[in-house]
Amino acid sequence: MLDSLETWLAGVYKGAPKLSTGAKKSIVGIWPWVALIFGVLQLWAALALWHWGHTVNNLVNTLNSYYGTTMGGVTHLNIFYWISLIVLVIDALILLAAFPKLRVQQKEGWKLLFYGSLLNFVYGVFSAFNNYGGFGSLVVQLIVTAVVLYFLFQIRDQYHGKKS
Repeated sequence: MLDSLETWLAGVYKGAPKLSTGAKKSIVGIWPWVALIFGVLQLWAALALWHWGHTVNNLVNTLNSYYGTTMGGVTHLNIFYWISLIVLVIDALILLAAFPKLRVQQKEGWKLLFYGSLLNFVYGVFSAFNNYGGFGSLVVQLIVTAVVLYFLFQIRDQYHGKKS
């Protein structure tokens, strides 16, 4: 299923403006480090999301008990919060796993980045429904995913393995 999605997206990005050979080689050279940095940053973001969600949740529960109210009842973190958090961690781990493969220009490294970009889109969808992301998060993730996919499909032929 993901191979057919890759093929379809390759067709979508086929008509996009082409990068020069020098630009492609530059991107291929820095891409492993970008994956490493963003993998670490996403782990940090997941930790921050976990902390922020629990802090807000505890604050609301404390205020409810202090005032003797049940403003919306006892709050609990919703399923979209947990799915967003899990997807963010998985995406970070994929980026970190891609690092060594990208350094030696293996096609598997490119595929991991492709899967990570798809997960980034999934994260945007789920974070749009939690109380901490919203619609703005979805829009940002759509833009980021589209830009990352553009660069991925521009440099796809630079990786060893089956070439497009």
